Amino acid sequence: MSPLSLSPAATTVRIVAWTDPVIDALGHDPRSHYVETYWLSILGPSTTWLMRRVAAGLEAAPDGYDLDLAETARSLGLGDRGGRHSPFVRALGRCVQFEVAQERGPLELAVRRRLPPLNRRQVLHLSPTLQAQHQAWQEGQLRRPSAEHLRRRSRQLALSLLELGEDVETTERQLMRWSFHPALAREAAAWAWERHRGGQPGSGGRRITA
Repeated sequence: MSPLSLSPAATTVRIVAWTDPVIDALGHDPRSHYVETYWLSILGPSTTWLMRRVAAGLEAAPDGYDLDLAETARSLGLGDRGGRHSPFVRALGRCVQFEVAQERGPLELAVRRRLPPLNRRQVLHLSPTLQAQHQAWQEGQLRRPSAEHLRRRSRQLALSLLELGEDVETTERQLMRWSFHPALAREAAAWAWERHRGGQPGSGGRRITA
């Protein structure tokens, strides 16, 4: 947010989620280790903490909420909201500058719920040590199955377990024993239960695909 776009009389800004299906599925929570390790060097500490605070706010109020500017500035250790060139207003501006937020009007800000991996230009701004760590992280990601593959696989396994007579809780626990992430196991078990209960798997043992 450019300092000039925020009215000096404003006391709150409306925060809404910036919906981006790709980044929402594959990006990183602002409170994650990835953001703390790599995005911190790009955004700076004040903006990173602001993103963490906004992420928590959107988690509690998915439809959006009013951000009290003075209270938030004080809670982040940035003094009062101050003028257009205050540390807090600059932190808001950096959110837009680095495309983790966008203005939807003079008093509304759409903020990403997840941050994308750093692009090549941003990686080059990291310290040599962090660049090497990021390269190792990327190589590790390439060796892992894709998120979509894991989602489809977990759903197929969950549906098979339910058809064998397991209940939802047992199915979820079994998926976690097979090293699926707890959130993925929970989502897959719920998805499979809806289809199993609705009779969508079909007759003759034929199953639908995820």
